[in-house]
Amino acid sequence: MTTQYGNQPTGQQHNGAPTAGASGNVFSIIAIVLGVIGFIFLPIVFALGGLIMAIIAKTVRHERLATIAIVVSAIGLVGGMVLGAIVVSM
Repeated sequence: MTTQYGNQPTGQQHNGAPTAGASGNVFSIIAIVLGVIGFIFLPIVFALGGLIMAIIAKTVRHERLATIAIVVSAIGLVGGMVLGAIVVSM
């Protein structure tokens, strides 16, 4: 970076945008939590919302934990429905 008075370096360097640390997997982490909540109650709301967020995290944001979030949300959706059917039939 140069100063406004000429081509003298200021000692500051720009390396582009800052790298995303733990905040880079926000959608995936929320999707995992929604998938687990969906396994316990209201899977059609929570687990399906988690699955949609996980797919967005995978395709749009390219997050590392997105595949795990898809699996957890899908298991929460199917498992929650099966668990609900078992509880209702008792």
